[in-house]
Amino acid sequence: MRIVIQRVSQASVDAVNELGTLDPTFEPQQIGPGYMILVGVSDTDGEEEIAWLAHKVLCLRVFEDEQGKMNRSIQDIGGEILSISQFTLFADVHKGNRPSFIGAGKPEHADLMWIKFNEALRSGGVKVREGRFGAHMRVGLINDGPVTIVIDTDKDMRRK
Repeated sequence: MRIVIQRVSQASVDAVNELGTLDPTFEPQQIGPGYMILVGVSDTDGEEEIAWLAHKVLCLRVFEDEQGKMNRSIQDIGGEILSISQFTLFADVHKGNRPSFIGAGKPEHADLMWIKFNEALRSGGVKVREGRFGAHMRVGLINDGPVTIVIDTDKDMRRK
């Protein structure tokens, strides 16, 4: 799994239909202080990656304490998460100018892993709002810091 975490003071998402107008079947989502997370899934991702990554997100200390040091987690501050599925995190741009997305997970698997990841975050006591899997979405955020962190389980997760 690959994620991009952005510490935000607020974030929102809505979905648009093929006409480019708001999709009335999707209720726009918004959060206050916390994280906006872009989530990419590959076909090799499973329960182990989900558990490790959710723990890392919940315990990551990037919120300031009373001394102005990044010493507090999202759980410590009572923050919220806006989770957006983002297959383009697996873009391969080595050849040519048109990215290849062959490394991205098949939609059925990616959707299931994304849902399970969001559930794992919720089990940590954090409110999680979601975009819509596979939809054309408009995401808005105010990056706080800015603080942006990229985590890739293939590179960052220690294997047994």
